[in-house]
Amino acid sequence: MFPRAALYPRHAARVHCRLARTRRRRRGRYVHAVKEYYEELWERLPEDLTPPDVPLRRRFALDNIAEGERVLDLGCGTGDLAADLAAAGARVIAADVAQAALERVAHRHPELERRLVAIDGPLPFPDGAFEAVWSSEVIEHVADTGQWLSEVRRVLAPRGRLLLTTPSHGRLRLLAGGIERYSEPLGDHLHLYTARSLRELLREFDFGDIDVRAAGGPPLARRLLLARALR
Repeated sequence: MFPRAALYPRHAARVHCRLARTRRRRRGRYVHAVKEYYEELWERLPEDLTPPDVPLRRRFALDNIAEGERVLDLGCGTGDLAADLAAAGARVIAADVAQAALERVAHRHPELERRLVAIDGPLPFPDGAFEAVWSSEVIEHVADTGQWLSEVRRVLAPRGRLLLTTPSHGRLRLLAGGIERYSEPLGDHLHLYTARSLRELLREFDFGDIDVRAAGGPPLARRLLLARALR
């Protein structure tokens, strides 16, 4: 038996258009709300903010980025790590979804080039623009991980490197702390990664030479994942 809509193609087309418009409006409201959330967050965060595991993350970045390379710091926050890379000789663009974050970058590191990027759209850079994309403590906040990784891959040059850090959520940490500790109902961590799940995700998007290791904390309860992968 044919679906009723198939008997009325014009009506079905109108319904489809209305549904598509409704979805676009809902997505637009969601994106606007998330944008406002991050703008307000960066306006409220203290100036003397001390993010976790900065020395570990800084060393990982500096060990994997060479002088003269074009680098995108995607989700740059205050721009401190981007400034460290620039001081080591990299050509860095500091990018974030929040204008309030970029204003902090301008105040703290006026020498850095800054770019505002869309939460749900393509990155405003040409294909193959960077030898490395550095994104620290960001991927766990991304709603559409597939689109995000696809864009990251697009802007990387052939054999370019994706460098990620994200909290580690191995079984022992979840057993000891409970999932509520790491995924609060009103928090902005949308995804919890283990070394295995992050490795499989990067492999799914055709990254190669993937290396994911845990760092920080006791051997069986590391709190940080450091990931390196080639386009």
